[in-house]
Amino acid sequence: MAINSFIRASLSVDAACSGNPGRMEYRGVNTDTGEEIFHVGPFEQGTNNIGEFLALVHGLALLKKQNLSLPVYSDSVSAMAWVRNRKAKTTLVKNEVNQPIFELVERAEKWLKTNTYTTPVLKWETQLWGEIPADFGRKK
Repeated sequence: MAINSFIRASLSVDAACSGNPGRMEYRGVNTDTGEEIFHVGPFEQGTNNIGEFLALVHGLALLKKQNLSLPVYSDSVSAMAWVRNRKAKTTLVKNEVNQPIFELVERAEKWLKTNTYTTPVLKWETQLWGEIPADFGRKK
């Protein structure tokens, strides 16, 4: 596949975070149509990297559960590395407010360690293609 084009039959995932840490949410959309497939959050005191990681694992688990062989696009190099390593390498400190986020992270890491998948995880090339379709459109 040429880098100047992307696979339309795919899932795109992204996260948004207002502040760092801040209010974080994530979602997955049909790359071709923009239809929202899942949306989770918002959660207080999260980070964008954690949201990107959770979105990617959520997408992988959903596609496996539905037995779909679509690729997943992410624009986050960090999240892709965390998925490859099956571990969220966050420096965020767990507290009472963000406990629900850490529960999701632990669940995602467990899923990665106990499941296999053949889903291609592909880098969304923002410079060539514009914002990823799952983008929340809040950049300033």
